[in-house]
Amino acid sequence: MAIVMDGVSLRNHILDELRARVEKIGLHPKLTAILVGDDAASHVYVRNKEKYAAVAGIETDVVYMPANVDTETIIAKIHELNADKSVTAILVQLPLPAHIDTHAVLNAVDVNKDVDGFTDANIGRMYGAGHGFIVPCTPRGILALLDEYNIDVAGKNAVVIGRSNIVGKPMAHMLLMRNATVTICHSKTPNIAEFTRNADIVVAATGKIKITGDMLKPGSVFIDVGMQRDKNGKLCGDGDFASCSAVAGFITPTPGGTGPMTIAGLMMNTVDLA
Repeated sequence: MAIVMDGVSLRNHILDELRARVEKIGLHPKLTAILVGDDAASHVYVRNKEKYAAVAGIETDVVYMPANVDTETIIAKIHELNADKSVTAILVQLPLPAHIDTHAVLNAVDVNKDVDGFTDANIGRMYGAGHGFIVPCTPRGILALLDEYNIDVAGKNAVVIGRSNIVGKPMAHMLLMRNATVTICHSKTPNIAEFTRNADIVVAATGKIKITGDMLKPGSVFIDVGMQRDKNGKLCGDGDFASCSAVAGFITPTPGGTGPMTIAGLMMNTVDLA
């Protein structure tokens, strides 16, 4: 039976450590979020971020904009925040409405305030220079979880399922930087089980592909980033927890695994930028 990796306890521990660091150094981190429209889930996410930021000693502010706002108005507000020295980190809550140029909006954020690590400049630093970059929040949280459970990825076979700029690609790169041998699979990959059965570490982040225990190598690490609801409306991940936990050596639950660690990654990035 797998060891269940407790993201909630580790998140709480990290937030306490961040508060102590902020107080000791005398930092004044301030995270400003831009929230466009009335998407209920986005409003919940932002409220959660405000809640946990307070625990870490981080000041927060939210700029609310109507759903019909144009790209230029959002970018003008971001330029204001870039120039505001009291703001040390800027977060654009995604997704933005379909008529907004999301790429242009994200790239308007000053790279030194880019708390999500989504600007082209930050991505270029990550894949190119290899230093001075911010790791996107979910991959950073996952790395912290691996460290907490003393999981050394060097020399291991790692499979990342998903190729998004938010999780899949940066996660694969960070594992590669830790000397894992990395394969990226996705929705168009045939016979994903052929890859996952040989993997020491599997990170699933598609929200579409279901991972079952017979697809995993015995004793492997299964990190489940997926977030969906089953036929009964219950929150679940990309993996079938019952069958996967019977095979894996370590597994993240949903909820309580990578979700809390994404929050921890955001707060670590915020304090680092400050």
